[in-house]
Amino acid sequence: MEQLTAEFGGAGLAGTGVGPVLEKFDAVSRIVVLRGGGLGDLIFAIPAIAALRTAYPEASITLLGTPVHKALIAATKSPVDEVQVLPFSDGVRPGAENEDELNRFFSDMRARRFDLAVQIHGGGRYSNPFLLRLGARHTVGTRTPDAASLERTVPYVYYQHEPLRALEVAGFAGAFPVDLEARLAPADGVRPLARAADDDGRPLVVMHPGATDPRRRWPAERFAELAVACAADGFQVVVVGDVSERAIADRIVELAASGPVRSLAGQLDMAGLVALLVSAAVVVGNDSGPRHLAQALGVPTVGIFWTGNVINAGALGRSLHRIRASWVTTCPTCGVDVTQVGWTAPRCAHDDSLVAGIEARDVHEDVRSLAATELARPEA
Repeated sequence: MEQLTAEFGGAGLAGTGVGPVLEKFDAVSRIVVLRGGGLGDLIFAIPAIAALRTAYPEASITLLGTPVHKALIAATKSPVDEVQVLPFSDGVRPGAENEDELNRFFSDMRARRFDLAVQIHGGGRYSNPFLLRLGARHTVGTRTPDAASLERTVPYVYYQHEPLRALEVAGFAGAFPVDLEARLAPADGVRPLARAADDDGRPLVVMHPGATDPRRRWPAERFAELAVACAADGFQVVVVGDVSERAIADRIVELAASGPVRSLAGQLDMAGLVALLVSAAVVVGNDSGPRHLAQALGVPTVGIFWTGNVINAGALGRSLHRIRASWVTTCPTCGVDVTQVGWTAPRCAHDDSLVAGIEARDVHEDVRSLAATELARPEA
């Protein structure tokens, strides 16, 4: 206990959450949370933000995020009050930095006089100095040994479940967990999609074949095999993705060559994606944003994961969510150990799928099982 108290700058222990829950800060009316990255990155942060909302119910919560985060918060009900889009900044939001834009941003943020700034964006090498420039009275976040220190810091170890890591940070800000995983609902006005005239009441399976890291992508041929099997079962199948994923979605439709399989890749805004996902019986996807969003919306999912990503991002429960994990630990081309990540070892140059060995028949069985469970639920 003495070592714990010393490391945390003398903060007393208030209780236990994912990790220690320290004493709350006094007089907190304005909270800012730093979380850049993609759609899934924000979804991982939602439980921590919900915990902060409960611990400081009178405080406003500002998210410093990305344009896709702003779109998600607009399309859902969440614990976030507002989103301020981050300027381009090395290690925080990739892109060409503009010093004048950065200075204006920090001037505007300091003028808000935040009481508490919370960093849940990586190990802090770049994000901690960024957070400190906001000028908040109190700072909390993660930290690798080479990162700037904050008032209270949680040691950053790469292999940790991301929502639980963020909850541990929230605990250091005095916030007990409310949920272990994200819970979102469609915003008012965002409704499940109306049935198409030609769908004959067939339940919907949504597939997302994309992922930021190509090594996390299940091959198009596997998705097509699954789509054919689902169509034969009487499902309608819709493939989704952003504009950059349109070609792979079209390839899946082409390979499936089945009437009930179609692509909406590149055609949906965030509200449209939310509306589609909540209409689905099951969503199948790689470790990527749309699958994580479907889970947060309470839709059953089958996730195709590389084993290391299961640790960081896999669903905790199995009643509504199934995981098919690949246990590959070396690059199929060069044999390098792919479990060594980040600063521990450079990534090899190869983009071979690490999940290609997962069989379509196994994923199909999960889809059938989850769809039967979902259809048996009242008001499904």
